Amino acid sequence: MTAGRRFAGCGGGKAQRMTASDVKGLWHVALRVTDLRRSRAFYEEYFGMKVVWAPDPENLYLSSGSDNLALHQIPADEVADYRGLRAQFLDHIGFIMGSVEAVGRLFERVTRDGVKIVKAPKRHRDGSYSFYMADPDENVVQVLYEPTVSKVR
Repeated sequence: MTAGRRFAGCGGGKAQRMTASDVKGLWHVALRVTDLRRSRAFYEEYFGMKVVWAPDPENLYLSSGSDNLALHQIPADEVADYRGLRAQFLDHIGFIMGSVEAVGRLFERVTRDGVKIVKAPKRHRDGSYSFYMADPDENVVQVLYEPTVSKVR
């Protein structure tokens, strides 16, 4: 995108900008997956998410009670199209943890289980602490303790 370019249909008119009181938050993230059962097990096992709706064998919706994740099975005849990809537009999704110790415990567990670690645990300048791992389809998942946000949740 070139500097100064606006999205088609955005910003050129006199429409009023949405405010924080209008937008209540990000409701869910939806991921296309190559193996729905494997991805379901990953998010249930490591993040305690529960299935709240499974409308058919190709789709299911998980929730932590406040955060929601939709998993959509890629049709079998399209899976090969996804296997050779080296880049993705989604940088990562993140799960907030209650303490530095909780981040450490999960890191130890996923390491023991052979989950791919993308970035090792690190303390950041703002006092947060995190590591990054890959889900079964190589989506990057950040596990994060952030002093301000972790206390709110």
